[in-house]
Amino acid sequence: MHSYRLDQGSAPLLVSLPHDGSEIPPALAERMQPPARSAPDTDWHVSRLYAFARGLGASVLVPRYSRYVVDLNRPEDDTSLYPGQNTTGLCPTTRFDGGPVYLEGQEPSAEEVATRIERYWRPYHQALREELERLRGEHGRVVLWEGHSIRGSGLPFLFEGRLPDLNLGTAAGTSCTPALQQRLETVLAAQDDYDWVANGRFKGGHITRHYGRPDEGIEAVQMETSQRCYMDEATGEYDEAKAARLQPVLGQLLEATLAR
Repeated sequence: MHSYRLDQGSAPLLVSLPHDGSEIPPALAERMQPPARSAPDTDWHVSRLYAFARGLGASVLVPRYSRYVVDLNRPEDDTSLYPGQNTTGLCPTTRFDGGPVYLEGQEPSAEEVATRIERYWRPYHQALREELERLRGEHGRVVLWEGHSIRGSGLPFLFEGRLPDLNLGTAAGTSCTPALQQRLETVLAAQDDYDWVANGRFKGGHITRHYGRPDEGIEAVQMETSQRCYMDEATGEYDEAKAARLQPVLGQLLEATLAR
C-alpha cells in the first residue's frame, strides 16, 4: 500500500500535510514508550480541516504514517532546522514534551533510519516534487502550502508560553515572493478573530525551505496553526464549530495564493 495519498487538482496550488499521518507499524510501536505509541505529536485532523481546499481546485498530499516513523519535514541528512533551539529530528527519539520516544536501547540504528528514508520519506517527496512540476508546467507557477498544527500551549521543550493562533512561515521571506507574503499578511491583518505572526518561532520546515524557489515559479508557505483553534487540545477531539469559524480565514489565505 502507498505510504501517502495524493488527490490531484487543477489549480496551481498543492496543499501538503506531512504530519497528518498517525499510523505506526505494530512491530515499531512495541519498541516505543507507552506515551509514544499513540503518536501524540501528530498534526491532528489537519486533513479534515483542509478538506475544503479540494473545492478550490487544490491538489492535496497526505501521508499515512506518523512522524515517529520518519519526519517528512526534515532533511534526509537530519541537519537541524533551528540550530541552538530544541527540536525533533528525522526519526525522532524525543517527544514534543521532552520525553523519550523509545524504550531504552530500542532507538533506530543508522541502517534502520536509511531504510525508513527509502520506504517512507523518498516516496512522499517524489510525489510532492512530481506534482509541483505538473502544476507548474500547466500554469507557469505553483504555490506549495504546508499545512501544520501544534498544541499552542504547554510545550516548554519547544517554545515558551503561548504560541500565536496562526504562524505564517516563509523562511524569512525567501520561499515566496514579497507580493505573495504581502497578500497573506493582508488577509491575516484584516481579521481579528485570531492573533498571528510571520516568521516567528516556526519559519518553515525542510519542505518550505527546500522547495520554495520563487525565481523558478515555485513558491512555498508554511502555516502552523495552534490546535486550540479547531479542536479540543485536552481530549484530541475535532471541534466542528471552532473549525467552521477558522476555515473561512484559511480559505481566504489559500485564495490569496491563487491571485496574480
